[in-house]
Amino acid sequence: MKWFRARVVLLLALILSVGSTIASAKEKEPQGGQVDSGSFGVFMKGRRVGTETFSIAQNGNGSVIRSEFKAEGSAGEAVQSSEMQLTPGGEIRRYEWKETSPEKGESTILPNDDFLTQKWTSGPQAKPQEQPYLLPASTSILDDYFFIHREVLAWKYLASICSQKDGQMACMGKQRAKFGTLNPHQHSSEPASMEYLGREKIPIHGVDQELNKLELKGEAGTWNLWLDDHFKLLRILISSEDTEVVRD
Repeated sequence: MKWFRARVVLLLALILSVGSTIASAKEKEPQGGQVDSGSFGVFMKGRRVGTETFSIAQNGNGSVIRSEFKAEGSAGEAVQSSEMQLTPGGEIRRYEWKETSPEKGESTILPNDDFLTQKWTSGPQAKPQEQPYLLPASTSILDDYFFIHREVLAWKYLASICSQKDGQMACMGKQRAKFGTLNPHQHSSEPASMEYLGREKIPIHGVDQELNKLELKGEAGTWNLWLDDHFKLLRILISSEDTEVVRD
């Protein structure tokens, strides 16, 4: 597949170095380069209902994925944010979620031996709660509202079907790979799978583009993802929910 080649080399280099140190109030985060940033518009039945603003930064210790989601509705604006820190091998170091409007809440996930542990509160006066998951740190977090997590999973998938030998890339064609995932909002884990479906020309903001189509399947349903040749996620379609996510 000629669309891989040189850019997949960069992709694999990123995947193999994905990670980050745990943030500390007393430690300064190492400087690094920005891998991707931007925003997604979220549309339901053709009407824009929210915006996700995101960034993926890489440094010598790995990467940090940050996101803020703002939803607009009859009750006003709802704001949530997340930060995912991964090791150089792509494993979870730390995941944090916060809701600042209309309610207050926060959640943290940390690895502990062969477990992931989630601690959360539903408000300033609420009693802290804790839940362990018998899941390895290699589990992929796919939280509600943060669509950039699907881009990270797509990179992980593409790296799994490609390899480098004697300076040349070898990428297998259509192949479904399985991943363990955790949805912190739902306090639930489930298996998911992804498959590359080939090239497809679709309109993005009124301009036809030939993109790489992936299919993500889980217990909650099927999502179709389209990435450009820089491996940036441009569109998600969730047909069962009449929902579309498009990069602004």
